[in-house]
Amino acid sequence: MAGTTPLGAVARGMLAGAAGTLAMDALLYLRYRRGGGDEGFVPWETAASLRDWKDAPAPAQVGRRLVEGLFQREVGPRWARSANNATHWAYGMLAGAQYGLVAGSLARPRIGYGIPLGAGLWGTGYAVLPAAGLYRPITEYDRATLAKDLGAHLLYGLTTAAVFAVLRAGCSSRRADRAPGRGPGAR
Repeated sequence: MAGTTPLGAVARGMLAGAAGTLAMDALLYLRYRRGGGDEGFVPWETAASLRDWKDAPAPAQVGRRLVEGLFQREVGPRWARSANNATHWAYGMLAGAQYGLVAGSLARPRIGYGIPLGAGLWGTGYAVLPAAGLYRPITEYDRATLAKDLGAHLLYGLTTAAVFAVLRAGCSSRRADRAPGRGPGAR
């Protein structure tokens, strides 16, 4: 598409990645509620009950390791919740930014490209997180667990691709409206 800049593609990709993260989290929350969970969405989404590293999920642990490795300082337990939220959302938005760069360079990206995006993120998680000691090897998970997790990641990918397409189309139509001879009253 003429006029699509890499920065614009990254920005739209990040917004799309945020929407994909929210869609994935909404699915996971519905599963949580169906499984008997009673926490409201916002406290659940923001890990309101997370107080220390002992029970912190993988995103928090990854964030902790990044900060401790970079700054060579121990991160106290009061930061577990913040690390979880920041890492979770940053990962979803950065994956969206990468998608935006790739999809933004195509003449016409397809929503179906979200399938390899989601599947790739799912597979990467099961390759990297066990190597980091944060997940068990993929062979130790049952098929139902893997299928549910894959489904959530596919939803992320498809939502990210769909929102990116909408944002890109919106920018294209606004650009066309500003083109010479296309203003109000033009024929």
